[in-house]
Amino acid sequence: MKTNLVQELQWRGMIHDIMPGTEEQLNKETTTAYVGVDPTADSLHIGHLVSIMLLKHLQMAGHKPLAVVGGATGMIGDPSFKAAERKLLTPEQVQHNVDCIKKQLSRFLDFSDSSTGAEILNNYEWMKDYLFLDFIRDIGKHITVNYMMTKDSVKKRLETGLSFTEFSYQLLQAYDYLVLYRNKGCKLQMGGSDQWGNITTGTELIRRIEGGDAFALTCPLITKADGTKFGKTEGGNVWLDPEKTSPYKFYQFWLNCSDVDSARYIRIFTLLSKEEIEDIEKQHNAAPEQRLLQKALAKDITIRVHGQEAYDTAIAATNLLFGKASTEQLNGFDQATLLSIFEGVPQYEVSRATLQEGVALVDLAAETGMFASKGEIRRELKQNSISVNKTKVGESCILSEQDILQSGCILIQKGKKNYYIVKVV
Repeated sequence: MKTNLVQELQWRGMIHDIMPGTEEQLNKETTTAYVGVDPTADSLHIGHLVSIMLLKHLQMAGHKPLAVVGGATGMIGDPSFKAAERKLLTPEQVQHNVDCIKKQLSRFLDFSDSSTGAEILNNYEWMKDYLFLDFIRDIGKHITVNYMMTKDSVKKRLETGLSFTEFSYQLLQAYDYLVLYRNKGCKLQMGGSDQWGNITTGTELIRRIEGGDAFALTCPLITKADGTKFGKTEGGNVWLDPEKTSPYKFYQFWLNCSDVDSARYIRIFTLLSKEEIEDIEKQHNAAPEQRLLQKALAKDITIRVHGQEAYDTAIAATNLLFGKASTEQLNGFDQATLLSIFEGVPQYEVSRATLQEGVALVDLAAETGMFASKGEIRRELKQNSISVNKTKVGESCILSEQDILQSGCILIQKGKKNYYIVKVV
């Protein structure tokens, strides 16, 4: 017996709008449904995760998910609730982004050949040879301008200006739905609440051309409890690509969420059951200082996106920052991860040749400006408050090639909280 998808999504807070008849359709038969992703970058970010989790829950409930990467629509740009028109991408840029996104989606969805196996499609395949005159004759005549103008995504842009390119976007997305309805038997489109207008244009096009029933379901756009945008940090988006956002920073993003936000996010972004989540919340409320809710959320989503090894590295990195890591653990980090952990920490450079000859820590600290004078560093060394790579050192400390970590750096620490990174060049 299939899980009731709508009920599952409702308790998780993942339904914003749903077209009448959608739940009945899902309960009646195995249903093919799709979510569209425009390839405006070569990585998804955590803002995309809500729609991806919709597809995951759909598949787990015994239905078939389609992920449509918008190779065609990505060359235009969706105007929905955007203040300005997007920069258009070249076909080569779009294809590169499509290839990267396909790899990321495979971490979430089962792409086996089973009846519920996911598929990735690119709408460029059915748009590339479709002549403009044919499109406006075959498709454009079925949807009136009056109908398109009623959509909020259009109305909100009329004052600031809306190009014909962007105005046509909802018709192109509607055509995607029609193609998938015809070729894949797709009867449901899902997406963020800002997509409701585009999705319902698709259901209307299917009704008018095919006389068929098609359905729509949208999830809320996720914001923080204080109303600020979800998924943004001072450094920009939180990406799924580890080259853009390190697994450590990714883990830290979730770990630093507020209690209120974590209670929402753990329902949306994890596959933990209702009973498991309620048990975690009970334990969290009994000892909120332990941040059990945030830790459970961060663990689940970091492993899902980056894998167990990356999660273990993120934990080791967190321990390192708070003084609990060993020299051996420290030596396990690559340079990108180490610099990510110690972002903002003073950095200095020393040549490998200098280390081959050996250099006194007292001299290096003074020459680089790490400490104000040799007298200051000597006082700290006498007080046993200086560590090199997490090992306490004395006044006679000589740095050599043996002190170079796998990352190509040497970590010097004063007391519990003051760190300095020496990069070997």
